[in-house]
Amino acid sequence: MTAPQALREQAPGRTAVVVGGGLAGVTAALRLADAGVSVTLTEARPRLGGLAFSFKRGDLTVDNGQHVFLRCCTAYQWFLDRIDARDLVHLQDRLDVPVYDVASGRTGRLSRAGLPVPLHLAASLARYPHMSLRERASVGRAALALRGLDLADPALDDIDFGSWLAARGQSARTIEALWDLVGVATLNATAAHSSLALAAMVFKTGLLTDPGASDIGWAKAPLGELHDGRGRTALDKAGVTTMLRTRATALRPAPGGGWQVELETGPGRCAELAADTVVLAVPQREAHGLLPEGAVQHPEKLLQIGTAPILNVHVIYDRKVLHEPFVAALGSPVQWVFDRTESSGLTGGGQYVAVSQSAVEDEIDLPVAVLRDRYLPELERVLPDARGAAVREVFVTRERTATFAPAPGVGALRPGPVTRAPGLYLAGAWTATGWPATMEGAVRSGLHASAEALSALGMPVDNGVLEAA
Repeated sequence: MTAPQALREQAPGRTAVVVGGGLAGVTAALRLADAGVSVTLTEARPRLGGLAFSFKRGDLTVDNGQHVFLRCCTAYQWFLDRIDARDLVHLQDRLDVPVYDVASGRTGRLSRAGLPVPLHLAASLARYPHMSLRERASVGRAALALRGLDLADPALDDIDFGSWLAARGQSARTIEALWDLVGVATLNATAAHSSLALAAMVFKTGLLTDPGASDIGWAKAPLGELHDGRGRTALDKAGVTTMLRTRATALRPAPGGGWQVELETGPGRCAELAADTVVLAVPQREAHGLLPEGAVQHPEKLLQIGTAPILNVHVIYDRKVLHEPFVAALGSPVQWVFDRTESSGLTGGGQYVAVSQSAVEDEIDLPVAVLRDRYLPELERVLPDARGAAVREVFVTRERTATFAPAPGVGALRPGPVTRAPGLYLAGAWTATGWPATMEGAVRSGLHASAEALSALGMPVDNGVLEAA
């Protein structure tokens, strides 16, 4: 899928530099190039994809962490179509999440029926064995209260989700077995440490709007094949100049208008790019360091946006121990376990599973040996077939600043895409998308930053793409 050559020739002389090759930056670069802007994309790493990437470990291709999306993630699905990568993902026909409780040894399922909202989840909750009848009944009342919240109300951002749930009759067990089961994976924080505004957005959009909104999707191939491989091909076809291993070190207004971007292209090697438009699609602290004085009203707010880690423990067994694509766990430190055998290229028998752990500030820096001793016994509790299996290998991936922290008050810190400096825009999942730090939020930020840039250049904006997102 490429932009027609005639369209690219509509805007001679229009130039843009996009700093950052994550999903936000690649999205912005593609949208600007499709509209006829001459775009250069710079990325400090040797690859595209930001924090959703792969690397080689011997014969395996390893994703740095497990990333999923939902059917309601329309912007990310647009992105997949734009980079011609739809064939590399799987999307459930209907939501189905196996949830294993180690205390009872029972597996329940969170699934949906083909009924209107909220009846689509009623049968599943009625059969869900991990809560009492009274607790299951209380969920419906809390869900109706969530559905009635106005997501545009700024007061929601100052309230923590845990207190709000407790005030509506949600027990500690209900929060663990349902609200945190979903919320920790999507927000990277427990209910007690999550803004009600972001939590309400997640649950309203994913569970209380369209019956199929919460169907889960994931990559069948390594993330690098999607975001780096197919992404780079799409950029090349769109005419974008991509500069990897290139770090932006300074940004200043050009004397005749526009911007000068100073770059470090290697040890002792520097370069400079001139452009009408610059999109900074980098993490908030890096953006703070590059922003010219006066570009945003309160630059210190960018440094006040906290970060939260994600840890993945990768285990290769000599036999199959997980018989579904993934399973969630209760009553265990283990949160979610995913089968990564096929996507990693593991051959010769055995199975590769990844334990995906969000909101793990107390574990992110523990040595591998400690994590191994902690999680291997827990996996035997969560996956009974692992009890007799031999462990071939254990390794760990850590993203210490995987997401912004969705704490109460964070909404007031997140800037929009438009700065006070003409021609300078911000993108990234940490900006004011209304979404938590997800692949969806990153793509949305790139769409909105590029739309603002095109509008300022007097160029047409495809509002259909924005409305679909």
